[in-house]
Order: sequence, then structure tokens, then C-alpha cells
Amino acid sequence: MILYTVIPCYNEELVLPETIKVMREKYAFLMERGLIEKKSRVLFVDDGSSDKTWDIIRKTHEEDKIFCGLKLSRNRGHQNALLAGLMEAKEHCDAAVSVDADLQDDIDAIDKMIEKYNDGCEIVYGVRNKRSTDKFMKRFTAEVYYRVMEFFGTHIIFNHADYRLMSRRAIEALADFDEVNLFLRGIVPMLGFKSDKVYYERRERFAGESKYSLAKMLDLAWNGITSFSVKPVDIILFAGVLTAGISVLAMLVMAVLALCGVLEGAAGWVIASVFLCTGINLTALGIVGQYVCRTYLETKHRPKYIVEEKID
Repeated sequence: MILYTVIPCYNEELVLPETIKVMREKYAFLMERGLIEKKSRVLFVDDGSSDKTWDIIRKTHEEDKIFCGLKLSRNRGHQNALLAGLMEAKEHCDAAVSVDADLQDDIDAIDKMIEKYNDGCEIVYGVRNKRSTDKFMKRFTAEVYYRVMEFFGTHIIFNHADYRLMSRRAIEALADFDEVNLFLRGIVPMLGFKSDKVYYERRERFAGESKYSLAKMLDLAWNGITSFSVKPVDIILFAGVLTAGISVLAMLVMAVLALCGVLEGAAGWVIASVFLCTGINLTALGIVGQYVCRTYLETKHRPKYIVEEKID
């Protein structure tokens, strides 16, 4: 089989030399055992880096043709960079593995992914079997993230990020999803092909710092919810109807008590109820507005990425 490994990169000059070394050894091992053909490649996607990432990729290609690269015209985000690499790989490969450049995902899991692929699986998910290398806050927020996504009806693989193998047929099916707000962790399970999981230990980052800030992680989570679920709207609708009903009953009770002389100052409670209802209405409008904005972005059909340079 011809295997492409797609590695999105954003300002990864510190870790790339080690990543290249590890991938060269892994590909040599797989080729020696006849698991992959010599036409297999490692495809780096430079997501508009401002450091020497692209220079390293270009120099590495000149030294070893097993490495190739795409340079995006500007930073488009991890999901778009990954998609760009997969769309390029599908023209040449039988299957493609996507993995981050930081060496935290166990590269040896690729061997098991290939075995699953040879057994007929079109998609093989790399799943962390524990989070012992994460700090408490990172571990806690990750657990909450997966639980919240599940609650809102977004089907994703628990403890799976973007480390996976996809057959060429699966990637071609992915190409039919013409969405601007990309959330590949939610889209890939929707493809419906035969799939399986490979479990691995996640390691410490080799060098540099994670490019996924808290703001980016929250944005990714919100993107996943609003792209795949209308449950927030359902919850707001239910909360609005329930609160409005309770407010009406409360005002009626207060009016009766006031008429009977049991309750004084009922006007304050009425005003409070009005403010409560107003707050819920504004929240509801904000949630609906998010969906309207995303619909607006989808109708633009702007390109998800622009390739500035390619070396193959």
C-alpha cells in the first residue's frame, strides 16, 4: 500500500528535526517489512508559520524525497491545514494517517493501524488509553469537553483527537463535505465506513509549546457543537417556555395575594420576573444568532485554504 502521513505544522521549528528523524526511521521500518511501498510519503503542511518551519521542510525534501510539503498562504487553523494535506494525499495514496508534529502521539501505533486497514477497515482511530501525561486542569477540561459534546448530541470518539488512518475512499467521501466551519472529529465518524480503534500511550511534548491555546480549544468545542447539534436551541426554547410559564403563574399568585392584602410590594417581584424573562430572551437570541452567523459563513463558499507553494 502507498501510505501518506499528513502532519500539520504551525511554528514547529523546534520539534521538526526530531519529528523528521522519527518519521524517517518509521517509514524505513515499514518499508523493510513490506507493509508500505516506496512511493509512500510524509507530507508536512505549513499552516502559515512565521518561523523557519517551511525552510526546514524544503531542506529536508532536498535531502530525502520521502518528505514533501504544502505551504498555505496564511494561517488557516489546524483543521483546515489537515484537510489541505488530506486532499493532496488522496491523489497519490491508498491510505493516509494524520498526526500532529509534536511527537506526543505514539508513531508505533501506525503499525496497528495498517493491520486494521489490511483487515478491511476504512478508518482507524488512534485513541488515548489514559491521560497521565496531562496536568490536572488539562485532564479535567478534556473530560468535560467530551462529556459536553456527547450531551449536545455531537458524536465523537472519546479521547480521540485527529490521529487516525483513513483509506483513499474515506478521504474522497470527506471531500464531499463542503463545510466552512470544519470539525473533522465530528465529520469523520459520519462517513459510515467500517472502522476500528487502536489504543496508545500519549507522550510528553518533545519541544516547544502547544499551539492550541484555551481560546482555540473553546472555539473548536463550540464549533463542534454548533456544526453538529441543534440541541442548544432546543434547550433554550424549553428553558424559555418553562420560565415564561413559571413567571406567569408567579405573577398571578402575587396578584391574588396582593388583592387579599397578604403580600405587599408585589411590583418588585413583577419587575424581577420581567428582567429574568428579558435575560433569557437575550440569551436565546444570542444562541440563535450563532447559528445564523454560521449559516451566513457557509453561504459564502470561500476557499478553506490557499496553497502558496508545494514540493513533492
